[in-house]
Amino acid sequence: MAVRVRFAPSPTGFLHIGSVHTALFNWLFARHEGGEFLLRIENTDTSREVEAATDQIQESLRWLGLDWDGEVTFQLDRMPQAQEVANRLVAEEKAYEDDGAIRFRMPDEGATAWDDLILGRIEYPNEKLEDVVLVRSDGRPTYNFVSPLEDMLDGITDVIRAQDHVPNTPKQLQILAAIGAELPRYAHVPLLNGPDGKKLSKRHGAITVEEFRAAGFIPEALLNYLALLGWSYDDHTEVMSRDELIQRFSLERVGKSAATFDYEKLIHLNGLYLRTLPPDEYADRLVAYLREQGYDWHEDLVRKVAPLVQEKIATLGEFPGFARFFFERVPPVEPLEDGAVLPVAAEVLAQVEPFEAATIEAALRELAERLGLKPRQAFQPIRLALTGSKGSPGLFESLELLGRDESIARISAPGSGFGGASGSSAR
Repeated sequence: MAVRVRFAPSPTGFLHIGSVHTALFNWLFARHEGGEFLLRIENTDTSREVEAATDQIQESLRWLGLDWDGEVTFQLDRMPQAQEVANRLVAEEKAYEDDGAIRFRMPDEGATAWDDLILGRIEYPNEKLEDVVLVRSDGRPTYNFVSPLEDMLDGITDVIRAQDHVPNTPKQLQILAAIGAELPRYAHVPLLNGPDGKKLSKRHGAITVEEFRAAGFIPEALLNYLALLGWSYDDHTEVMSRDELIQRFSLERVGKSAATFDYEKLIHLNGLYLRTLPPDEYADRLVAYLREQGYDWHEDLVRKVAPLVQEKIATLGEFPGFARFFFERVPPVEPLEDGAVLPVAAEVLAQVEPFEAATIEAALRELAERLGLKPRQAFQPIRLALTGSKGSPGLFESLELLGRDESIARISAPGSGFGGASGSSAR
């Protein structure tokens, strides 16, 4: 039988990165096995909030490149069928009515066991299984009933989900057996913890796909990093393309212990990915990101700046703070000590021909030598007046891109006009 798995999020808000982690393992398993990956929305109503969250879930998966097979299904559409099956279980005395609800009759003796594809053999004493509610008194089926029922209806062969679902599995196995379903295999993947060892949550930082996207992470890097949380190909390979992940993935190499989400490692990996992008593609990503985040900076100038920052920043989100001075004048982060450097530098730059990085560098290095200063001492006040910061893209390249007039204007009058100036003449 061909492999068929599903990702079944609840539309309760933005897609949590822990849920994406589970979705990714399902997707990789399905693609590796040449099977199908289904998307099922576990909704119980059709409110505007649910509709918005459903759209967001699909958009997040598309952005990450986790494509699904077939149409999206909705739990709400299966409600009548669930109620019908629950009534049949009552008629067969496998369930009973209780204050308007329907409860499943769990066995009292023996154990429910399964061979988990990750955790190994698990046995659960039946005496600890409560008679779970199948359908509430208001007619709504419960998760532990409708979820396995939908697995049967969808022909799911492997249920791959997070380890916090382990307690649900014996209940669902009993229900599946009662309705005559072929039992799927189960695999419970490790949970994600923050650096403090506690379950990953808002207090640790970004936790939704939207937040990581807004921060300037790119999908290839985020997906690559998530794959390494609880799974490894070997003890040293870190960077893997989507195709390599599909080819190499197996549940046998998924660990049992919770994985630690390390933001610094993700930032490092994202930087590696950004630096290896072809320059044109890097500029395309940068333009699209800035547009998405609401920046109206001129696209041509963004593309000119892109090569100056590609080796310098690890996320696209660092670009505005790092390169804002190209698009508007930025007040210096600290008072300028002009000394003899800035006025003379303005005079030197006025004479540089052509006004290009190489000739600018030669002229300013000659100036530093003439003033008896080390290059860093001479260049720092120029950089601060020009960019407002001590750290920026290459000074000489920045001067060239800003142009002679704007550069001289900034270093000639660094203490005045910075707050209200119209911005770079290089646009």
